[in-house]
Amino acid sequence: MDYIVAVVNRELVTAVELARRVERLAEEARRAPSGAAATGDEALRRLALESLVEERVILTHARETGGRVDSAEVDRAVQVVAAQNQLSVDGLRERLAAEGTDMPRFRANLRDQLLIERVREREVLARIRITDLEIDSFLQQEREAQDLEIELAQILVRVPEDATGAVVEERRRRAETLLARVRGGEPFEAVARAESDDASRENGGSLGRRLASRLPDVFVQAARSLRPGAVRSELLRTGAGFHVLKLLWREESGAGRMVQTRVRHILLRPSVRLTTQEATARLAGWRRQIDNGTRRFEDTAREFSEDSSAAQGGDLGWASPGMMVPEFERAMDDLRVGGLSGPVVSRFGVHLIQVLDRREVEIDIRQQRERARAVLREQKFEAAYREWVQELRGRAYVEWREPPP
Repeated sequence: MDYIVAVVNRELVTAVELARRVERLAEEARRAPSGAAATGDEALRRLALESLVEERVILTHARETGGRVDSAEVDRAVQVVAAQNQLSVDGLRERLAAEGTDMPRFRANLRDQLLIERVREREVLARIRITDLEIDSFLQQEREAQDLEIELAQILVRVPEDATGAVVEERRRRAETLLARVRGGEPFEAVARAESDDASRENGGSLGRRLASRLPDVFVQAARSLRPGAVRSELLRTGAGFHVLKLLWREESGAGRMVQTRVRHILLRPSVRLTTQEATARLAGWRRQIDNGTRRFEDTAREFSEDSSAAQGGDLGWASPGMMVPEFERAMDDLRVGGLSGPVVSRFGVHLIQVLDRREVEIDIRQQRERARAVLREQKFEAAYREWVQELRGRAYVEWREPPP
C-alpha cells in the first residue's frame, strides 16, 4: 500500500518512492568496491529519505525561481531513454503502462530531473567566488612545480574510513605482500591489474603523465628520490589506504606551455529508471562493441548520449587542463591518443571517454589565469553545493508522516 511519508514544501514523498530508492541504494552498496562499509537497513532508509527530501527541496526552489525545461528537451530525453532500452517511444510507453506508469507522469519526472540539474549548476557556480589572490597563489605553486612532469603508477589497497585497527592491519599486511611481489620481480602492471583497488588498475596502475602540481603532494614527495622504473621501497599511507608506488617517467616541462587534449564522450545520467551501476554496465558493453568494431563511437554518442555534444558525435573539442571535472580529467589524462576509457563517474553522470588528439600550445597570462580560475572553481564546487542545499533545506517546510495503522 502506498502512502505519504513526507511533505516537502508542496511536494510529496511516497512510500513506494522511498522503497524504490532504498532498493537502488542497497544495490549500489552491494556492488561497491571491496572494503566499502556495510550499511544497515535503517541507515539505508534514512539515506534514501534524505536524498528524496533534498531533491524535492531543490525542485520546489527551481520552480519558484522560474526554472523552465521546454518540451523539445523532454522529447529528446524520452527518445534517449527509449533507445537505451532498445525500444521505440511507443514500445517505451507500453512498458511504462505495464509497470503502472503513464507517459505524462514519466515525462514530468524527466522534466523535474533536467530542471534540478540545471538550477544546481547555475546557482552553485554563481555562489563560488575566486579572488585574484587565490589565482596568484595557485599560479605561484604551479610555477614552483612546473619544472617537474612525472608519470606514477600505483597499487592501492583501500582502507575504509571507519576501519577498525584489525582491518587496517590486515590491509597493511596485504599491501606489504604486494610490495614484496613487485620488488621480487613480478611485473608491476600485472599485479596492479589483478590486485589494485583503484580504477587505474585498467592501465596497469598508471596515473598518466602530469605536472607535479596536479598530483597529491604526498605522491610527489614520495617520488622525488626515485629514478624512472624504480618501485618505492616503503608503502605510502594516505586517507585512501596503502599505496605501492612506481615512478614510470620524469621530464622537465617548459614554462608558458600546456598540453591540450581533443576529447569526446558519451554521457548517461543516472535516474529513477537507470542506476549508476546500470549506466556503468551499459557503457562497458558499448566499449567492448566499439573495441571490436561492431559499433562506432560517434554513432553511439548521437543516439544515446545525454549531453549537448551528442549532435557532434560526443566531440567536446580541445580541452585545456582544468576545463573538465577532476574525475573526467584524470581519466582523459591517463589515455593515449585513440585510447578509450572504461566508464567514469562524475557529478554529471557516467562517461565513456575517447582521446582523439593532443597538442602542446603556448599560453599567455590571460589563459593561465582563466585556467587557474576553472581549476579553483571545480575544487570549491562540492563544498558550495552542500552549503547551498543546507540553506534551501533550512528554509523549506518538511513534515514527516507516520504510516497508516
